[in-house]
Amino acid sequence: MEEFAQYAIAKIDEKAPHFHLPAYNPLSDAEESIDLDDLKGKWIVLFFYPADFTFVCPTELKDMAKAKSQFDDLGVEVLAASTDTVFSHKAWTKHEKLMEGFPYKMLADHNLATADAYNILDEKTGIAGRGTFIIDPEGIIRGIEVTSGPLGRNSEELLRKIEALQYMGANPGTACPARWVPGNKTLTPGMDLVGKVGDELEK
Repeated sequence: MEEFAQYAIAKIDEKAPHFHLPAYNPLSDAEESIDLDDLKGKWIVLFFYPADFTFVCPTELKDMAKAKSQFDDLGVEVLAASTDTVFSHKAWTKHEKLMEGFPYKMLADHNLATADAYNILDEKTGIAGRGTFIIDPEGIIRGIEVTSGPLGRNSEELLRKIEALQYMGANPGTACPARWVPGNKTLTPGMDLVGKVGDELEK
């Protein structure tokens, strides 16, 4: 969409596109304003979903809600987002059983600019795709996951990724292999490890 051409596009390991959006806070039942710059210094999960009053979306958000204490322990601010209005967000949380007690702020990207900047906007429908963006305390995107419309995401894998990213941030030069969880062996990439990864992991 040409009118959004001035916005940067989200890319891995680059600065997250700025956003300043209205949001519905279901805990206070109030409208707020969320600016990405105000969240610098925090780990952020920007969790885009297609729309309120849909089918897979409430199952995903319920799963994210159940994991709130784990996100809190990691110091992560979760922001749900869609192209709906704050009024739609409020109505949805009041009517959908799976949204009862939803604890996260819900961004209203009603002008579509943020979904476009994060490269998940369906221009024909004006609806965002299922996009998850992990943003580190410096405002750099460290994780991007985009799934097909009918496919729901899993908070357990998202938490695992954040734990690994935080570990690597605290231990520069290390790498976390597949299925890594805290306490498992990590890798230190270098010429002496070439062709010997399996041996290293078996030590």
